Amino acid sequence: MGCATSVYASVGKKKRIVQESVVFVLQLRVPVQSDLQRQLKGVAPKATVERLACLRNQIQLVAEDTGGSAISELRTALEEYLSLLTGLIKKICCKIKCSYDFVENDGMEGCVEFKWKTLGDGRRAELCFTNLWMEMLTVIHMMAALALTEANSLMIPRACSDSSNSVRVVSSDCRRDAVDLLLKASGYLEFCVREILTRFPPDIKSKLPDDMQESVLQTLSIQALGQGTEIQLGLAVDSQKATLSVKRRLACEQVIYFSQAYQCLSGCDVVSHGCAKKLLRFIYWKFLEAKAAAYYYHGLVTDKGNEPACHVSAVCCFLAAAELLAESKKACFSFCLAPPVTRAPPMWGVMKHLSQKIPEVAFRKSQTYGYLLEEEEKAMQCLPELPDFQLSLRPEEFELPEIEAGSSEGNQTHLLSEHLEDYSDNHDDDEDNDH
Repeated sequence: MGCATSVYASVGKKKRIVQESVVFVLQLRVPVQSDLQRQLKGVAPKATVERLACLRNQIQLVAEDTGGSAISELRTALEEYLSLLTGLIKKICCKIKCSYDFVENDGMEGCVEFKWKTLGDGRRAELCFTNLWMEMLTVIHMMAALALTEANSLMIPRACSDSSNSVRVVSSDCRRDAVDLLLKASGYLEFCVREILTRFPPDIKSKLPDDMQESVLQTLSIQALGQGTEIQLGLAVDSQKATLSVKRRLACEQVIYFSQAYQCLSGCDVVSHGCAKKLLRFIYWKFLEAKAAAYYYHGLVTDKGNEPACHVSAVCCFLAAAELLAESKKACFSFCLAPPVTRAPPMWGVMKHLSQKIPEVAFRKSQTYGYLLEEEEKAMQCLPELPDFQLSLRPEEFELPEIEAGSSEGNQTHLLSEHLEDYSDNHDDDEDNDH
């Protein structure tokens, strides 16, 4: 799980990059060069095929040259590539008179190979397929990974990148932009689940890489909303206008998001290794932090009551928050150690504030209302329930880009002419060889 900021750890004589994760980031998968001009000849206009090949090569080169940091350039190329790809899919579906659905033999089977590999992986292509819907899934998956990467970068100020001891200050604008990117990433991932994976037969789904499995994509989409809510809570803590009730609501919503994400993934087979295993640990860490915050703010609201029971309930909340905070630190450590090894960010924002306030308030309130706790021993055995709120954040709606002119309605006569010219050239070459 990568990000924009990293440090070096010595391993023998080699130096290994240990990356920092504020936002959970997918490893980038980039295209590997394929001979699309030859494989797609006669299927789409020559100009379209050449542009597809050019964009695919551009995405690979830019990603490899910059380590995926040229996000704006990559996003622009991916959007144009996706537009052409969408037109090609619609054209082929019309040609074989099928609905706009996944078909195992879409007329391209065996004609063209789309290859992808993990960025920075020197091995051969790890993903190879011939279906256009799989290519669309992989492209949108990369767009989601870029959005998460950019959100992560925004949450790591450059001024703090050289020293983990620096005081971390993230501007309000950067945090708002990060929330927008998380919603965008959530929208990409939800689209993949709702509009692409639903077209795949079970045997195709089972062969997808771990980070493209339906449960993982759905979990990533939900947890991105949870992280967006976490950032919003940080903004509320910094705002003098935000009321205690608003802070409690955001913390409780955050708990719901991460709880849903955890339930979505925890029962799946893929959690035993790789991306899913690390993602599950990340979600558990964030769930514990969110629950600590929720109980803290719920305790503050409850403590405003005049009845002794209110004070007892508040103390229960504060003590629970302190215990959850301690557990979250262990969960963070567990996440960081899960491969690939990552660094947790230094305590900052809302959790920096709460890591100081929760133990302090829990101790002070338990001392103040100690006599009530002795009288209400039964109340101490039952933790108050957190209030339930309607969730505020939704994935940003994603729609496929408009089809590039000429990509879906190619001139059939022109295509036939190109095909015949190609045949004629090859035939002439064969005759020359015979002589």
